[in-house]
Parts: sequence; C-alpha cells; structure tokens
Amino acid sequence: MNKDAQMRAVINPKLTERECVKELLRAKLIECGWKDQLKSHCKEVIKEKGLEHVTVDDLVAEITPKCRALVPDSVKELLQRIRTFLAQHAAFKIEFRLLFCGLFLKVELAIN
Repeated sequence: MNKDAQMRAVINPKLTERECVKELLRAKLIECGWKDQLKSHCKEVIKEKGLEHVTVDDLVAEITPKCRALVPDSVKELLQRIRTFLAQHAAFKIEFRLLFCGLFLKVELAIN
C-alpha cells in the first residue's frame, strides 16, 4: 500500500466521523429551534438598523452573544463531551475547529 492510500485509509474514517458529529450537532440545533430563533433575531437586527446600515461583520457581532446564549444545555453538554474527547485525542482538535467554523458559516449563510 503506497503512502497516499495509507493516508486515505486513516483520514477517510475520520472525515466520516466528523460528518456524523456535524450532522448530529446540526440536527440538535434545528430540533430545538435554535436556527429559527437565530434567523428571526437576524431579521430583527436588520429591520431595526436598516439593511443599508448593516454589514455582515456588524450582524455577526450583534448576534453572536445571543447565538451562544440560545444553545440549549443538551447541546452544550454534547459539545463538552466532544471537547473532552478531543483533549484526549489532540490530533482531532484542528478537525473540530474546522467543523465548528464550517457549521457556523453554514448557519450564517442559511440566514441570508
């Protein structure tokens, strides 16, 4: 088995696991209404300030505190278990950060 095949054999299961975790988190957030609440809050902020006066950076800065506050305890507990696992398996930390950034960007894009 060449090096590329060996790397694929190691990386592909990790990517599959990452996608499963990503889908689980997304499903939990949708199930609890987080996405809808966040979308509604974005619309309120835009309505208050006016579309012409809001940049994406302004919107992100405005909604981030509420975004975090709206995450239910069950999802926070799941995230804490994931963080604990990642602390024990340091090689996955970068993957998790990318996963979370990707999830946040997808939610941000879904709002628009």
